[in-house]
Amino acid sequence: MIPETGFEVICFDADSTLSRLEGVDELARRAGVGEATYALTQQAMEGRLDIEEVFEKRLKRIAPSRSDLDWLGARYVETLVEGASRTLRILCDLGKEVHVISGGLKQAVIVLAERCGVAAERVHAVPLIFDAQGAYQDFDRDSPLWRKGGKAEICRRILDGRSKSMAMVGDGATDLEAKDAGATVIGFGGVAVREVVRREAAAFVDSSCLDAVLPFLLTRSETLSVE
Repeated sequence: MIPETGFEVICFDADSTLSRLEGVDELARRAGVGEATYALTQQAMEGRLDIEEVFEKRLKRIAPSRSDLDWLGARYVETLVEGASRTLRILCDLGKEVHVISGGLKQAVIVLAERCGVAAERVHAVPLIFDAQGAYQDFDRDSPLWRKGGKAEICRRILDGRSKSMAMVGDGATDLEAKDAGATVIGFGGVAVREVVRREAAAFVDSSCLDAVLPFLLTRSETLSVE
């Protein structure tokens, strides 16, 4: 399953993969609309509802401000999955091209990614639009990541015609979309176990520590070099 040189491009989901949080649900609790929002999130992550069916509804209920996203970025860092920062930094040090692909809110996801050593230009998420006072106006509807098939589209953009081996690590049904772009999907169940991901991913990791995915991303010699 692992290419001879290991995977060259490695992408990670953010919520319930790099952080123990589901960011939009965390914002919903802060706004006092948590219960209804959580139910929608679960249905989307389990593949029972298309993401676009719930994305706009959740944001309208929450209407997060710019300061709310600053708060969420800090919460992401506080709730890093064990081994997340170490895992991504190991991959970067080995010369892997590491990206974060998330249906979450970009301004907050960037804070999480940068804490793990991934530069902002390699963060793919949905930007929010605010007015001059920092109040919520809308989200960037040109982003494919609020729609079904968005993660596959981003994977194709990253590859941009290059014949590089790619892996996607994540916990949700939307991460499986990366297979349509030729990526190998490694399911991570350390925070939340989605049975559809366990069933359809090329491999599935139950460990609560993210570095358990490394043997599925690296060659034997690469793995030995970081032990």
